[in-house]
Amino acid sequence: MDAERLVKVCRHALAQSRAVPDIVAEAWQAQALAQAIGARLAIIGPPEIRGEAEGLSEIGGRGCGVLDHPMVRSGVVRATQLTEVADPEAVLLALNVLLGDVGIALVGVACGTDDEGLYWQCIETIDVADESSDRVRGMLRRLAEREPDRPPEVVRGRAGP
Repeated sequence: MDAERLVKVCRHALAQSRAVPDIVAEAWQAQALAQAIGARLAIIGPPEIRGEAEGLSEIGGRGCGVLDHPMVRSGVVRATQLTEVADPEAVLLALNVLLGDVGIALVGVACGTDDEGLYWQCIETIDVADESSDRVRGMLRRLAEREPDRPPEVVRGRAGP
């Protein structure tokens, strides 16, 4: 499945999640997807973003290790369905939005829990999502440098309404 479609599936699943375990599972899925997209772009992406893409893959992998969730043990990992990254820029823009959504959802979980362990897992994963987003924005800037006439909001990875 194309990366852009997988990101949309993850965003929809996260938006539909209401219970804490579901939100945590979707945050884990998003980090796994960031890792997979980064790995793919590090190998076959445009040369100017391969280093940043490798960093994204490493950060995404670290994010998967932070959250303890049964999804990890069940083997149901959406990112394994990744077959291509047809439009790297569109995928990175969508991934950046997904990572922002993950951060917002985890802030809600962290603020609403009395479980100290879950709280700190959320805080660490928010940090990882933010770091992943930084890498994504760096790749978007590098891609935009190839086209100097691009509007600034696309360069920052903030296109759209």
